[in-house]
Amino acid sequence: MSSANAYILKVECAGRTGLVAAISGFLAGRGCFITEMKQFDDQNSGRFFCRIEFTTETPQDLEALAGNFQDEVAEELEMTAHFADRAAPMKTLILVSQHDHCLMELLYRQKRGELNIEVTGILSNHPDLEPIANFYGLSFELLPKGETQLETKAAREKRIVQAFKETGSELVVLARYMQILSPELCSALAGQCINIHHSFLPGFKGARPYYQAFDRGVKQIGATAHYVTSDLDEGPIIEQEVGRVDHSFEPDDLRNMGRNMENLALSKAVKAHSEYRVFLNGLKTVVLS
Repeated sequence: MSSANAYILKVECAGRTGLVAAISGFLAGRGCFITEMKQFDDQNSGRFFCRIEFTTETPQDLEALAGNFQDEVAEELEMTAHFADRAAPMKTLILVSQHDHCLMELLYRQKRGELNIEVTGILSNHPDLEPIANFYGLSFELLPKGETQLETKAAREKRIVQAFKETGSELVVLARYMQILSPELCSALAGQCINIHHSFLPGFKGARPYYQAFDRGVKQIGATAHYVTSDLDEGPIIEQEVGRVDHSFEPDDLRNMGRNMENLALSKAVKAHSEYRVFLNGLKTVVLS
């Protein structure tokens, strides 16, 4: 079976018997060869989550295929389904402030082919990281500034939404964008916006978490990549990294150690999302990796 035409099917619905048979039967009936299939049945919520990779001998019209699946399978079983071309990069808009490490990690991994994303632009509330965007040949835009903080916030969030739509972006990544998003923007980007927080959530939310950790004398620190919601640093967690520390670590030591964990957690989360491996499950996520 040729692997030239590779696709992804992502499915979610209430759990019941016959779901796998219905999905695989539909694909088999159209000559699709399943190369990977992962599923999870949540016994607590009663939800079924499934991700399938499949290939075909000839290119597929995904819109037509999705329509047929909806009519023949999804409608009766009350499924939410999404088909995607496995080779197509996910259009991603990146927001940054002054810290460069997460941005550089994402761009490096994208350049190496480890992240299947297309960076549609980099927006920032500071000019500091423009040279990095220029080095990679990417668009960099300094967000507008108003006469007051409220005007500035409104103007910047309006521009973020505009840029997201204008570029056809499918994902926004807050790569240490040090601004709190409004509930309205969080709602507009629900399930499409990933943040990296420099602590092992749910501990040490908000600003200066490394100093919070130092004050509490923790023996482990971490980083958390999560979906953005209107509840600060409480969105569904996608990926976390953790490392051991001891009493000798000063705040700067914690921060230096934490940068690597931030890079790794964020890049893993972006990779999982861009490969359609993440499902929202209430306040949690299911990651079929």
